[in-house]
Amino acid sequence: MTTDNPPLPPRLPRLSVLDLVPVRSDQSSADAVTAALSLARAADDLGYERYWVAEHHNMPAVAATNPPVLIAMLAGATERIRVGSGGVMLPNHAPLVVAEQFALLEAAYPGRIDLGIGRAPGTDPVTSWALRHGAGGVSDDNVTRFPEYVDDVLSMMEPSGVGLQLRGSVHTLTATPRAASVPTIWLLGSSDYSARLAAEKGMPYVFAHHFSGQGTAEALELYRSNFRPAPDGSGLREPQTFLTVNASVAETAEEARRLAAPQLQMMLALRSGSPLTAQHLVEEAEKRDLPADQHDLMDAMARRWVIGDPEGARTQVRELAATYGVDEVMVNPVSGAWVGTDPSTAPSREQTLRLLAS
Repeated sequence: MTTDNPPLPPRLPRLSVLDLVPVRSDQSSADAVTAALSLARAADDLGYERYWVAEHHNMPAVAATNPPVLIAMLAGATERIRVGSGGVMLPNHAPLVVAEQFALLEAAYPGRIDLGIGRAPGTDPVTSWALRHGAGGVSDDNVTRFPEYVDDVLSMMEPSGVGLQLRGSVHTLTATPRAASVPTIWLLGSSDYSARLAAEKGMPYVFAHHFSGQGTAEALELYRSNFRPAPDGSGLREPQTFLTVNASVAETAEEARRLAAPQLQMMLALRSGSPLTAQHLVEEAEKRDLPADQHDLMDAMARRWVIGDPEGARTQVRELAATYGVDEVMVNPVSGAWVGTDPSTAPSREQTLRLLAS
C-alpha cells in the first residue's frame, strides 16, 4: 500500500493586470472608471503583481485616454499593488511633462509606480495629428526622435536632472525638486524596434502579445540576446520581461467563450476598419449576424487568448510562461457583461482574475 500523494501541479507564474478600461453599451465613462477601480481593488486583494492602464484616444469602447490621471486614482484606491502605464505613447507628449507626471506619482506612492513607454500613436491619424501638433510638435519628427525622448525622460527623473543647452548656456531640468525614488521605466512594443532599443539601453521590455499574438518569440529572443547592462551599473544587470495575454475565465469553458465574444468582435472591427462602437453586451454580440470569414478570423484570434474554465485557463497560462521563458504573465481580462449587469461593475472581469488566481 502506498501513501504517496499525487504530484502538485506546476506553480503559476506571477500574475499582473492590463486594463484598457472598456466602455460597454450600457455604461457611461464614469461607470467604466468606477468598474476599473473595483477591478484594481480585486487584483490588489488577490495578490496580483501590478496593474497597468493603456493609452488610447478617440475610441468609443475605451476610456483609458490619460494613464497618469487613472494611475493616481488607482493607486489611491489600492494598498500594495504596483500601478503603471501600459503604456504612455511618448511621441504624443513632451518628455518633460511625462517625467513630471510620473515623478509626482512616484513621490506620492513610492515603490509602486511603473512607467511603460510606447512609440505607437494609440489612435487614428487625425487624433494623432491633434495630439502632437496641439503640443507644438511634428508627428514624424516625434517618432524619429523617440530614442532621444526616452533618454530625456530617464535623465529628468534622476535627482541630478538633465542639462539643456539654450542660447549658449546649460540649464538643468528636473522632473521634481527632491526625488527620493524613481519609477521603474519599461519599453513596450509590438515589433522588433523597441526590443532592440530596450536591449541597447539595458531597460526592461514587454512585447504586446495580447495585441498581435505573433512575433513574440522572435522579439523576446532579440531583446535577450542583444541586452547590454548600462555601463555605469545604474540599470538592470540582466534582461527583464513578461508576457501579456487576453483572458476570459469562467466556471465553464462555454461561458468563458460567450463572455469573450464582445471583445473579439471589437478587435475584429478594429482590424477590419469597421466603425467602432461601445462594447456590446454578450446577448447583443450573440445577435449579430457575421459572415463566415469573420467568424474564422475571430476563431483565429481566440486561439491566441486564454479562454476556458479555471483549470484549463491556468494550464494555458503555465504553458505560455514556459513557452516564452517568463515568470510573470499580465492578463487583460476581456470578459464582457450580461444584459442587466449593474453598469458601474464588471463582475465577469473580476471573475476572470479571481478564478485565474485561485
